[in-house]
Amino acid sequence: MADDLRFYTNPMSRGQIARWMLEEVGAPYETRILDYGTTMKDADYLAVNPMGKVPAIVHDGKIVTECAAICAYLADAFPAASLAPDVADRADYYRWLFFTSGPVEQAITAKNFGIEPDTDQQRMAGFGSLPAALDALELAVTDKAFVAGDRFSAADVYVGSQIDWGLQFGTIASRPAFEAYVAPLRERAGYKRAKDIDNGLIAKMQAAQ
Repeated sequence: MADDLRFYTNPMSRGQIARWMLEEVGAPYETRILDYGTTMKDADYLAVNPMGKVPAIVHDGKIVTECAAICAYLADAFPAASLAPDVADRADYYRWLFFTSGPVEQAITAKNFGIEPDTDQQRMAGFGSLPAALDALELAVTDKAFVAGDRFSAADVYVGSQIDWGLQFGTIASRPAFEAYVAPLRERAGYKRAKDIDNGLIAKMQAAQ
């Protein structure tokens, strides 16, 4: 039942990643749309995520925040969707899922804030530099249909979302390997359903302004 899986989001947020994952899972879920300056900071939602940020899910009373964690959790919680490799084959799955959610996102955020670490700072920062992080990410997807193993997984939802978003908004420079990797992901039915839902919500929000 949808009451067992609740999704907190704003369509203009990283919630789009979790939405795609939910659509790939295929289980019914209830969506609660939050506003940045109001409901996202209300006591009711802060009890779910004290950071006051989206997305978050509540599944059978269990709270999960952070997009990469939500993707990994849903893959395990709904095994019939086959969105996680076998346990023995999860090295690349964990490696690139968390590399993209950690060093890659940190490097992109630092760049957007106008921060470019010098040589000494690069040794201390987990992401090193944006070029280094993107070079590693390029290596992860070059000549691959999927980032981990021979089938689509939750790692592709997260890695694919970050590359897709980055290419769209210019935070990741176009590279042939990135373009080749995301092109077939954009054709997935789950991706298209998620985009249709969130784009529809965005259009309603903009019309109401």
